[in-house]
Formats: sequence, structure tokens, C-alpha cells
Amino acid sequence: MSDTQLITNVLVANRGEVARRVFATCRRMGLGTVAVYSDADADAPHVAEADAGVRLPGNSPADTYLRADLIIDAALAAGADAVHPGYGFLSENAEFARAVEAAGLVWVGPPVTAIEEMGSKVAAKKMMDAAGVPVLAELDPDEVTEDQLPVLIKASAGGGGRGMRVVRTLSELPEQLAGARREAESAFGDPTVFCERYLETGRHIEVQVMADIHGTIWAVGERECSIQRRHQKVVEEAPSPLVERIDATDSGPGRNASGSGVAPDMPRSGGMRDRLFTAARQAAAAIGYTGAGTVEFLADETGEFFFLEMNTRLQVEHPVTECTTGIDLVQLQLEIAQGGRLDPEPPAMRGHSIEVRLYAEDPAQEWQPQSGTVHRIEIPSVSTEFDLLTRPGVRLDSGVTGGSVVGVHYDPMLAKVISYGRTRDEAARLLAGALQRGRIHGLVTNRDLLVRVLRHRAFLAGDTDTAFFATHGLDTLAAPLVSPDDEKLSIVAAALAEAAANRARATVVAGSPSGWRNLPAQSQRKSYESRTTGIHEIDYRFTRSGVEVEGFAELELITATPEEVVLAVPGGQGSKGPVRRSFAIARYSDLVCVDSALGPVAVRRLPRFTDPADQIVTGSLLAPMPGSVIRLGAEVGSTVTAGQPILWLEAMKMEHTITAPADGVLSAVNVEVGRQVDVGTVLAVVDPAAAEGHE
Repeated sequence: MSDTQLITNVLVANRGEVARRVFATCRRMGLGTVAVYSDADADAPHVAEADAGVRLPGNSPADTYLRADLIIDAALAAGADAVHPGYGFLSENAEFARAVEAAGLVWVGPPVTAIEEMGSKVAAKKMMDAAGVPVLAELDPDEVTEDQLPVLIKASAGGGGRGMRVVRTLSELPEQLAGARREAESAFGDPTVFCERYLETGRHIEVQVMADIHGTIWAVGERECSIQRRHQKVVEEAPSPLVERIDATDSGPGRNASGSGVAPDMPRSGGMRDRLFTAARQAAAAIGYTGAGTVEFLADETGEFFFLEMNTRLQVEHPVTECTTGIDLVQLQLEIAQGGRLDPEPPAMRGHSIEVRLYAEDPAQEWQPQSGTVHRIEIPSVSTEFDLLTRPGVRLDSGVTGGSVVGVHYDPMLAKVISYGRTRDEAARLLAGALQRGRIHGLVTNRDLLVRVLRHRAFLAGDTDTAFFATHGLDTLAAPLVSPDDEKLSIVAAALAEAAANRARATVVAGSPSGWRNLPAQSQRKSYESRTTGIHEIDYRFTRSGVEVEGFAELELITATPEEVVLAVPGGQGSKGPVRRSFAIARYSDLVCVDSALGPVAVRRLPRFTDPADQIVTGSLLAPMPGSVIRLGAEVGSTVTAGQPILWLEAMKMEHTITAPADGVLSAVNVEVGRQVDVGTVLAVVDPAAAEGHE
């Protein structure tokens, strides 16, 4: 590629949110866009937004987004002259980058040699060690000893939590290695894994670097990504509260230290930010890096840090750097790929930005991923989408829109919600408020957990190490935002809205309330089921003066429509009068979503009568998500114990173990390896009574 090769039409070799993100910058730059899509993504938003789209037949990543040959053919067929890899899939695959350039296309990424050198985390650590960057020693999985435990298994060819396992005993090491290799092969096409010492607590700090072909290397600020689940980031922010604290007490240069140039040897003294920037620039210089990249470190509370890896691509969390520097990192990637020159100095950091990843998953159920239709996703106070925030506000980078279907083949991230504030407290407050008021209908998400994290005393104090969930209790953090009493009130509003909807559909006496009688009559009953609090039966009766709801003696109905109910309810302790509460109600078949300032509520409307054929046999193991059966752990007729693995599912590039709910005998296995199952499928049955007969 020559220094002056121009880009006019960009294919993004990716899907979802990152494809939309790159397309947004391309449109602002006047560039054409090309999408690729699997069969499952045919109706995805990123396809609709591109100027052209090319189908990749199939659904699994191995058949679609990991097929370098198909993607290059798509670029040539659609007239693209450049390929942007996004993140994940082939973004750090050197052979793909080499093939892109061999096809005469511009590779919007670092040199192939840099990808190769950093592509193996094992080799990368050795290179960084030689360059003077502090590293954690790499361990051979076959030579791990008892005194080295616990260890962390990591995939050599990629990240994002895939292929990562914590091992605390030598006896479990072989099985965990096998599982990690399968996940790594599925996600990255490479089963290579390695081990390193696992630090129970620590701070995940990373430095954004940007380098051009003319020798300028920027360190564009640091980010902290310490709050993680399953070794995958959940909350990211810039600048790092740890670095801010240490540099405020040290004699270092502080947050406005220069991030440019290539320093010789890293100093042993100075501020933490200065040392991080120096190490990051050394890492980039050691491999002749160009483009956008991230150097990741694990730090302790004293400010000492160790090199983890270098990601030779754009990061998921890049928006927080954009919001605190005012630069479009994707635009810089595209300009550098055309031979563009960076300014001598990077922009100074300003304010504070926080990003959260909104996942379709249930944190209270071991982070089970969810699949199905996203009926609605609306975040209030959003100032922009896929663009910079220049004043306090909220940004939304979403891979889905209302009506999008989340399947089992890809990561369950729905969107990234990003705030920018003049201070960290302001950024946290803006983001928590926007999330709580968001209307997110259709799937269980981690929204409530994110809000609780952002409002947690430890988070606001900057105490955000990698053990955050373990330290502060996942059960507490994953609890619903709405209280049980307020959930009940929201369900009352749902029942009254349903009554209004029934009345609106009536063909006679349409002006009378649903169920109204001229003489006193028995109450009407509507039943709903909550995931967290079980079945709620709402008994109500319309009267000449309004409505009477059992258990809510002082409730007053102000207005009720199928979409909104306004109630007057008793105020708090010491209150002298009622408080008006407005509830927005949306119905999707039997799913009812209620949004209010009290918190979001989602329940299932139960039928008046239950079909006996719908009853599930006691001891049935139900599929918690759609997926593919990859292993069976027991045979029909065998005695099993509570918690024993019965089978394994693969969904969303992760393995999920299905265990026996109790001691018993495995009386049925209804699936085989390779079988695709839907959520709720009866996979197997454990008969506890049969176990008693075996005693």
C-alpha cells in the first residue's frame, strides 16, 4: 500500500454494533459502505444501513464471519477498496490482513508483522519483557505446580473472555484446559492456550495508542476496565480512578502528561500515568506499530503494573477515550491507513466518561445469555449515537433496534451506553439515570445490575478492582431496581391497563369500565408471573367512584388507557397527601412491560385456565437458552448427584454446563450431540424417587 492510497468505499468485516459504528464515521467522511451478513443477520440494522450488503451463507462464525475468503470476495464484488475488521472475529488474524492486502485492498489496521508478533500472547510477553516492559511470567499448562495455583488459562489468539478459565486445583486442570481449547477454537479458529498466575484482585488498566507511518506514536489516555464478569469487561471508564488517585498523591506529572513521542527506557519514578504511557509507547515502537491499538496492564493498588497483552485493533470501549479527548478514533484509523500524519502532540484529556455494556443475560442466573426478540430499546436523554459527546450527556452505540432478534450464534451484547460528564460523579449519575429510565423490552438484561454498580458507594469512591462482584455480592448487585411493593403496584397498573384495552375493543357499552356492574359484584382477577417474585393475582372491581383493588385500600385511579395508567398512592412516612405515579404499559403477546420512575417491571400474563399437557415432569432439565449440545456426561439409568454435569450446551460462543438438580437416577436423555435446542426444551429428566429405590 502506498502512502497516498485513497479510500472511497469501506467493507466492515464484522456485524452488529461495531459495523454500525464504523459506518457512521464513513458517512461523516463521505465514504461508501459495504456490509457482510450471515443468514441470521439478514435483517440486522448494520445491513440496512450499508450502501451494499453481501451474504455469507450460514449462521455459525466458522461458516461466515471467520471465512476470510468469502469476506475478500464480498469486498471485490461490491467494489470496496478497503476492509475495516472491527473487533473480534478476524480483527487480529494476520493471515486475513495479509490476504486483504494481497487482493489489492487497503487494510485498515496495523502492519501484518505487528499482528503476528502480538497475535500470540505467549510470544508477545517475551517480546515485551525484552523491551523492558514489566510482564507476568507465562506458564506451560503441562508444567503447572501446586504452589503456582490459582492459574488463569487464556486463549493465545484472542480475548473477550473466550477460552479463559480460573483453575484452583490441579485435578480440574485437564478438564478446564480442554474446555478452554474448545472455546478458543470456536471463537478464534485457534485452540492454543497458555497459563499465568491468577491475581484474585487487581486493576485492569489499558492505554490507547495511535501511531502513523511517519514515526509519531501517541498515548491517547488510559482507561480502566476492572469491573468484569467471566473475564469480560462490563464497565469501562476514562480516565482511570486508580491513576487519578495515585498521581494526585505522587510527585508525577499528572493526567496532562504528554502522550507523544517514543521514550527510551521507562523511568523507575514519576507519575503512574507517565509510566503507563511510556510502557505503551515502548510496546508500540518495539513492533513498528501503526494505527489504533491498546496495551493492557494489570495494576495493583500501589501503582505497579504488568503487561497483559496488546490488542492490535479498535477496542469495544474506545468511546470513553473519544469522549474525553474529542477525537474520532475510527476516523484516525481511516486517515492513517491512507498515509495520514498525526499531529506532534495528542489532545489533552478532559472530563470523565463511563461506558457500560448492555447484555441480554441474567446475572442472577450465573450470567445466562438470553435470546429472542428485542421488542423495544429506547434510552432517554441520548444526545448522540456513534458520535462524540462534547458536553455532558449520554451516547448510545447499539447493535439492535426494536424488532431485532438476538440469536445464539454471537455475543449477546445489545448496546453500549456511554456518558460524558465534567466529573466522574456527574458521568455516573447521568448514566445510571438514563439506564433506569430506559425502555428495554423483550429480553432479560443486565440493566439493573449496571445501575446498581454505578450508584454503589465503592464504585463512586473509585474502588473498582476485578473482584468487585465477589466483594460486594452479585446477588445484591443483580437484584431488581424496583422494590417488591413497587413491583406489585406496577402489576396493578398492568391489570388496569389491560382492562382499559379490553374495554377499548368492546363493541357494546364501550364507555363503561371493563367488568362494571350496576350492582355490587365479585371482583375480577388477573394473574401475572414475575421472574423474581412469582405469581401475582390482582383482584379489582370498578365502582361508581373509581376502582377498588384488594390490598390497596387508599389507591385512587386517575386515568387508565391501554398504554398508560396514572394512580394516586399514599406518600412516604410523614406525608399528608397522595402521590401521583404514572406507568407506561406495553404488551407483546403474554409479555407485559411496565416502566415508571419506580423502576422497570416485566411480567408474563397467565391464562385463566392451564392445559394439563403443559405441565413439566418433576426433575426435568430445561434448556436455559437456545444452543447446540456438544457433550453428554451421563447415560440413561445412571445414578447422579446434585450438581453433577449431565450435558453441555454451546451458545453465543461460550460453553454452558447443565447439571442435575438433585440426587437421583437419570431416567431420560432427550437429545444427542449436535442437536440444536430451543429455550425450554426438556433435555433430560432426573428422577429423585428412583434414587430411593436404588438405596
